[in-house]
Formats: sequence, C-alpha cells, structure tokens
Amino acid sequence: MTGGASDLTVWIIIVVLGIGTFLIRWSFLGALGNRDMPAWVLRMLRYTPVAVLPALVAPLVMWPAATGGEPEPARLAAAAATAAVGMLTRNVMLAILAGAITLFGMLYVLG
Repeated sequence: MTGGASDLTVWIIIVVLGIGTFLIRWSFLGALGNRDMPAWVLRMLRYTPVAVLPALVAPLVMWPAATGGEPEPARLAAAAATAAVGMLTRNVMLAILAGAITLFGMLYVLG
C-alpha cells in the first residue's frame, strides 16, 4: 500500500466513516421519522430539491469536464432552455426534455 497507511488503518477509517454516515442518516430518519414536524420545518424542507439540483448541475454547465473546464455554448443554451421551459410551463419533464433536445441539437450543429 502506498502512502504509508497500513491495511488495518484503512479498514478502521472505512468502518468509522461508515458508522458516522449511518448515524447522520439515522438522526433524521430513525429519531425523527415517527414524529410530527412543525409546519415551518415542513415548509422549509419543500425547498431542498430546488436548492440541491442547481448546486449539482451548475458546475457541469459552467465548468464541464468534457471541455476541460471551459464553458461551452451548447451546455449554456441547454441550461437556458431548461430554465425557460421550466419557469414557463412549471413542468419538470418538459423542462428536462427541452434541455436534452437543445443540448443534443447544439452539439450536432456545432460539431
């Protein structure tokens, strides 16, 4: 093994991190799963997907690995089309479809 860490050390780290990850998830699902949450918490939780999805997609649009981190007109156009259709129609599937069609169309046109 390179880096000076023994096999035992690596396995101890893996087990500890696994237990930690389990406890973090259990704290929400196991401890709070059967309890009623206040209305303000439920209202805030509705915004979680809206906050997480752009955070996952934005780096792929602005710094795509396929172009070495350079923004590309096809991906920017697809993101704009997705956002526009999503805001106009409020339909997630139509927005995704519009973005996919725009991306593949622009990649075909731009070569």
